[in-house]
Amino acid sequence: MDKGTLLDRLGSTGDERLLLAHVLDKLDQTERRNIPSCTDFLSPQEQARSRDLLRLAGTEAYTLSGGYEGAERKLLLFVPDWQQTEDAIFPLRCLRASFRAEYQLTHRDILGSLMGLGIVREKVGDLLVGEEGCDIVVADSIADFLLQNWTSAGRAALKVTEVTPDCLHMPVERCEDYRDTVSSLRLDAVASTGFRMSRGKAAALIEGGKVQVNWRDCVKPDHLLSAGDTVTARGLGKFVLAEVGGVTKKGRTSIVVRRWL
Repeated sequence: MDKGTLLDRLGSTGDERLLLAHVLDKLDQTERRNIPSCTDFLSPQEQARSRDLLRLAGTEAYTLSGGYEGAERKLLLFVPDWQQTEDAIFPLRCLRASFRAEYQLTHRDILGSLMGLGIVREKVGDLLVGEEGCDIVVADSIADFLLQNWTSAGRAALKVTEVTPDCLHMPVERCEDYRDTVSSLRLDAVASTGFRMSRGKAAALIEGGKVQVNWRDCVKPDHLLSAGDTVTARGLGKFVLAEVGGVTKKGRTSIVVRRWL
């Protein structure tokens, strides 16, 4: 399948076409020059779109990494014939920006300070914000610049140092489990529990194109979910269908939904 056909099938918007064209260009670079080639950091949605594209393109010669296990934002690296995916070296580095706890910097504060330096979001991976510092994963190309020039975020002075991936500080995730029973594992029924709204409102949200399942758009309220599926909604966050239990005497299915706060 040629490049234009692939983009027509999967690129529903201009931004999506640009992203997927960039991914195909990196694939072509690896195939033509027989060298590794890497994209910028991709969001989970962009990763899902890229995997769909590469499946249609008939290639599996790539791997993804965000610097640590469980990372959300990741680089996509194409590997040449002479290299194994497990031996791939990603062009990323890990930095720690320390600050005094009294400033209570947030994800938005950190990201805003980076944008203020002219850093585009695509060059930055996950931001792991704690009480006295933020560990970040960045593209190798901007690491030295940040070590020299990233000195503040808002009113807080920063001390920026480089750390190894195994030394990253993982903030405690704030999530809560909800137990419920549903008439079926339809998306609208489970989303009603996950987003704490009526089933009718959940169905309208889905049909309005505001919900994704495993980072892919889904506009069908009757889409059936499975244990482990991740559901996101614009402005409402995300939840995971953590467990699917048995059927009650009334014919309803017990579930556990893990919602991020």
